[in-house]
Amino acid sequence: MLDTQIIQKLQAIVGPAYFKTDQETLVTHSYDGTPMLQSLPDGVIYPATTAEVSAIMKVLSEYRIPLVSRGSGTNLCGGTVPLQGGIVMVMHRMNQILEIDRQNLTATVQPGLITKQFIEQIEAIGLFYPPDPSSMAISTIGGNIAECSGGLRGLKYGTTKDYVIGLEAVLANGEILRTGGKLMKDVAGYDLTKLLIGSEGTLAVITEATLKLIPPPVYKKTMLAMYKDIQGAASTVSKIIENRIIPATLEIMDNPTIRVVNDFAKLGLPLDMAAILLIEQDGDQEAVERDIARISDICESEGAASVSIASTQEEALKLLTARRSALTALARLRPTTILEDATVPRSRIADMVMAINRIAEKYNVTICTFGHAGDGNLHPTATTDARDHEEIERVEKAFEEIFEAAISFGGTITGEHGVGVVKAPFLEWKVGSAGIQLMKGIKDAFDPHHILNPGKLFAKESRRRVVVQHG
Repeated sequence: MLDTQIIQKLQAIVGPAYFKTDQETLVTHSYDGTPMLQSLPDGVIYPATTAEVSAIMKVLSEYRIPLVSRGSGTNLCGGTVPLQGGIVMVMHRMNQILEIDRQNLTATVQPGLITKQFIEQIEAIGLFYPPDPSSMAISTIGGNIAECSGGLRGLKYGTTKDYVIGLEAVLANGEILRTGGKLMKDVAGYDLTKLLIGSEGTLAVITEATLKLIPPPVYKKTMLAMYKDIQGAASTVSKIIENRIIPATLEIMDNPTIRVVNDFAKLGLPLDMAAILLIEQDGDQEAVERDIARISDICESEGAASVSIASTQEEALKLLTARRSALTALARLRPTTILEDATVPRSRIADMVMAINRIAEKYNVTICTFGHAGDGNLHPTATTDARDHEEIERVEKAFEEIFEAAISFGGTITGEHGVGVVKAPFLEWKVGSAGIQLMKGIKDAFDPHHILNPGKLFAKESRRRVVVQHG
């Protein structure tokens, strides 16, 4: 419970209407997109300006009250769950495009801006912002930055970190920090912009971002390659990259995913296929046509049962939208859906897909696999029931072994979802004990009293790593 004096100070900053402690509001901000994880905050606050965020942080710092900054709560690693109570700061009132600079090809935006709305406004004026997380219809730019979100176009265009060139952020003590700017070159000291991207709200509260824009591609083609054998689909991914072709989108869906997506989106896909590759290329027309022809040849040489090209823009959009809906479609199968994002080098995609299948069979759990195959970022997704504790235990063991497999293939425990609390026990597997200590030192420098998103990234105890051989 918050002291009356603290409540009054926070209400004085934002107004009584924008600081809430009623039970309904606390409950709705006690969880995010992560299943089986919930913790009540003591209050929820809605700032409208950077000055208000600064004033709020000064109060919270004085009383050592935890703060979790939050966008739309689509996080999948427990990153916005207030584990230690305190205040949840919702950034939705700060939702404006402050400037579009056509001369420098940049946009300056506030963190509460919905990603898809931003992309649509930018495209309407003939420019392009490539990062496109599957949650973009509801996720915010600030949340994307906090997690360094990826998306379907990450293979060719990169992820959020490649488009954030400047930030305004409020530190734990209320001081305002500005990093980077409208610059293509800037090596003045440590790169604090890149340090804050993907820091999951543990170092500062982002209040403004300067984003790089690029000219849009002038031509696109989308194709589907269908396989009776998932090994053939996975090897196709490696072959395409080996042939020095970088598609704009290179996605994979296995048979269970195909079935539920087909039912959800009414695509009329054949249900006897082990896997489907969804491939899009963009750029100049001549180059796109050449790449699509070469990709088609590779698909056939790797055993594709059929290769087809979308005949209209509407058909292509329907296919891409269906892929983005994979998680939503899978969530209809059983009460609990656990989606992960183990990531490996692109050359090990086939190995990783086969390892996931073996692990799922070993633990007798249902794991559907889809994801950004072109950049090695797979989303093994378990459909289960949180009420079945024995099954949940098997699912957790399966995912632990999946993370182990990813590491053994030279990969990582997360490619775009973040560490949060769910993957904190596995972080040392990736970065080592020296890496953990260095990260903790950075945390201490930014947030000496550990009030910013406490309990995230660093586990009380790292999970013991048991090396399992995978192919």
